Amino acid sequence: MRLIVDSGSTKADWIAIDDHGKVLFTTQTLGLNPEVLEADEIIERLNDRFDILHNKKNATHLFFYGAGCGTDRMKIALSQVFQTYFPNAIIDVKEDTYAAVYATTPKGEKAIVSILGTGSNCSYFDGKELHQKVQSLGYIAMDDCSGNVFGKELIRKYYFNKMPKELAVEFEKEYDLDPDAIKNKLYKEPNPNAYLATFAKFLIQHKETEFCRKIIFKGMKSFVKNYIKQYDNCKEVPVHFVGSIAFYLKEELQETFDKYELQLGNVLRRPIDGLIAFHIANK
Repeated sequence: MRLIVDSGSTKADWIAIDDHGKVLFTTQTLGLNPEVLEADEIIERLNDRFDILHNKKNATHLFFYGAGCGTDRMKIALSQVFQTYFPNAIIDVKEDTYAAVYATTPKGEKAIVSILGTGSNCSYFDGKELHQKVQSLGYIAMDDCSGNVFGKELIRKYYFNKMPKELAVEFEKEYDLDPDAIKNKLYKEPNPNAYLATFAKFLIQHKETEFCRKIIFKGMKSFVKNYIKQYDNCKEVPVHFVGSIAFYLKEELQETFDKYELQLGNVLRRPIDGLIAFHIANK
């Protein structure tokens, strides 16, 4: 049994397949980002799903693509946790960009592949290897145009009284904006980046307002300039995306790309289905 996992900071999609590609089960855990979780928290999230707990000795391979797995230190740390939990499995941990590449880019083709979800990143795929010019420093320092950055911007606008009154009223109805509640989520509970990203839903729901449009296009302009335009051939190859922010703001992405004369390629909410096809073809 092979386990294929696509994990962001908010959630992780799991699919188990047999040697013929038949799906044995699908499930979902909370995100397993090793940058923000300790080993015991990861184990707790695995144990919370019966299908995973019940089959941990039956797994022969684990292909894990995850946020926070961009450095060797994090890959090794997470691999050690998985090797203990899945004792009979061969463990393969890669950063989540590889899942995006395998799901969006036809075999052998060149492309820029980006993730816009809870976090963000951008890489160049030359048809064989992945190249990254901007090393991610996580949600505090980077993650341009991501859900957590948009969430942070909304909270700041609200508290600085720069959100239009009618939107502020709606914002108050949807979220607990008590300062102590927010600070507890940010400093006391796990996954503060995923918590911030929950506010991005409000931005998407009200994306037709001038206030939200300014925030959206400011983020997209920043992502294009700081990430995509790092690659000299950015106008010569398609730019593919995965992630909920890209998926629900596809029209705004297209508008931004038209302005910068870039080619918007495939835009997927989740790469997991493409990963199944990839692993069946490359077993």
